[in-house]
Amino acid sequence: MRDFAGKVAVITGAGSGFGLEFARIGAAQKMRLVLADVQQDALDAAVAEARSRGAEAIGVRTDVSIAEEVARLAARADEAFGGVHLLFNNAGVAAGGGYVWEGSIKDWKWLLGVNVMGVVHGIRSFVPRMLEHGAESHVVNTASAAGLVSPPLSAPYNASKHAVVALSETLYHDLRLAKARVGVSVLCPAYVPTGISRSDRNRPPELRDDSPQTPSQVAARERSEKAVGAGKLSAADVARTTFDAIREDRFYVITHRNLLPSVELRLRDVLEQRAPSDPYTYRPNLKREV
Repeated sequence: MRDFAGKVAVITGAGSGFGLEFARIGAAQKMRLVLADVQQDALDAAVAEARSRGAEAIGVRTDVSIAEEVARLAARADEAFGGVHLLFNNAGVAAGGGYVWEGSIKDWKWLLGVNVMGVVHGIRSFVPRMLEHGAESHVVNTASAAGLVSPPLSAPYNASKHAVVALSETLYHDLRLAKARVGVSVLCPAYVPTGISRSDRNRPPELRDDSPQTPSQVAARERSEKAVGAGKLSAADVARTTFDAIREDRFYVITHRNLLPSVELRLRDVLEQRAPSDPYTYRPNLKREV
């Protein structure tokens, strides 16, 4: 997909971070926008901004972990603009760091519900519509560097993002088998200053975990906050790279190129059937660009 003008884009998690930047680029490209977020005030602000930039835009409050709400989002998109051409399954949350055995069931339910089932619901609600209208279309699933490597102290997040990568790869193969005019990209950024470190602000009351944090959970939170704060790429940088990937019909969107040696190390662990290496302690010589 090279020409975005007049095309319809649906963006989940549009109230902040990557989603908001996708919306800004979409508006600049004269796309018609269907913005979704679970946080109503952030969603309203994103819609108002898009309209101030001259875009046709609507907002639909959506909890992507609930299939019926995503189905309603798809129906509203159809009512407002007709067929959708570009879908960003972008909404995501982070929580549940620390040793694997210390994470609560509520942490697992929340992360898997949003990060994995949100993507599943997006695919099930929108891809059949894309196939039906037959126009050139594209799906972008937001995963993470944590979907390509498995750093310690972040099991729920790692598991959810590995699942998104696997879903995206399978979707790519299935669409090729179906001879569909639908492209797929999986976005795998490393640490970027966004609002994901404050995900708890939108956590459902029934899935809140108020138990005291263990030392490993405190260490995981501090490590994450430090890494996110030190991120050199902005959400806007990532959004621009993602739109470039859509134009090029590129599947893997790796925004932080210095991640690749750690990905290669993990694959070599698999090929050589050895124990997993710690991606945090791997420090290759990066004199050449990879």
